[in-house]
Amino acid sequence: MNWSAIAAVLLALAVVLGAFGAHGLRSHMTADQLETYRTAFLYHFLHALGILVVSLMPRAGVVSQPGANGVCWLLTAGIVAFSGSLYALAVTGVTALGAITPIGGIAFIAAWVWLAWNLARQ
Repeated sequence: MNWSAIAAVLLALAVVLGAFGAHGLRSHMTADQLETYRTAFLYHFLHALGILVVSLMPRAGVVSQPGANGVCWLLTAGIVAFSGSLYALAVTGVTALGAITPIGGIAFIAAWVWLAWNLARQ
C-alpha cells in the first residue's frame, strides 16, 4: 500500500473540504455546526499529515513496514469515522451521527499507541 500517496490525497481532500466549509457552508450553518465542521477538518488534516510522516518511517528504518501499515490503517479509519461523522453531523444536523465519532477517536488513540509500541521495539 502506498501510504504516502494516500496521505497526499487525504491532505488534498482536507484542503478542499476546509475551503468548502469556510466559503460554501458558512452562511448555511450555525456557529455550533461550523465549530463541529472545523473540528472535523482539524483532525482530518492533522491525522492525514500523520499518515504521511508514518509512511516515511520504514524508509528511514525507524519502524517496520508492517508496523507502519497498522498505524496508517488505524489513522485512516479514524479520519473516516471521526472526521467523516463530524462533517456529516455538521452538514445534516443529524445528531445520531455523533455516536460514530468516538469510534474514530479510539482508532486515532490506538494508532498513536501502536506507533509508540513499534518505536519502542526498534
